[in-house]
Amino acid sequence: MAKKVTGPEIERLIQLLARVPGLGPRSARRAALHMIKKKEQLLGPLAAAMSEANDRVGLCSTCGNADTSDPCTICSDPTRDQSVIIVVEDVSDLWALERAAAMNAAYHVLGGTLSPLDGVGPEDLAISQLVDRVSAGGVRELLIAVNATVEGQTTAHYIIDQLGDFDVRITRLAHGVPVGGELDYLDEGTLAAAIRSRTSF
Repeated sequence: MAKKVTGPEIERLIQLLARVPGLGPRSARRAALHMIKKKEQLLGPLAAAMSEANDRVGLCSTCGNADTSDPCTICSDPTRDQSVIIVVEDVSDLWALERAAAMNAAYHVLGGTLSPLDGVGPEDLAISQLVDRVSAGGVRELLIAVNATVEGQTTAHYIIDQLGDFDVRITRLAHGVPVGGELDYLDEGTLAAAIRSRTSF
């Protein structure tokens, strides 16, 4: 049995860091040690930032984005095209699309995807809130930007069924060859989707 070489406070820090996606026990130990070595420049400011985030950050009641205001910065931006709503699975997807800066639209975060095997049904996601936003009027296009997984596509089809009575254009992200991608390295599913979604030069 391995002997403990640190106090309970450091062990707690390591255990909490290990819960962060992308960090395992080893990475968490390295991160904790680095923060402790840089206590003044890193650990103190990080603790203060986390405390402030804990007190101030919440989810937007309109779209589900994580922000310090409600409605969030995106929903309250008057330059946004509120008639186009991009539907995403998670806040991380929203942030990724914002980094791309391809559209100046509104968003709706579902909070996951339908997954009967995992016990995730429509009532566990923000689908009814999306239907409410569309039924309120003013929405001309819904861009469903969910992942190209079985669960993602099942969720997309369910949303389309729920919005069948509304006069709204429903689009999805194109699937296929990524920018800079080489055909030899792509899987068959991606290549098949790229061929089906081919466009004119």
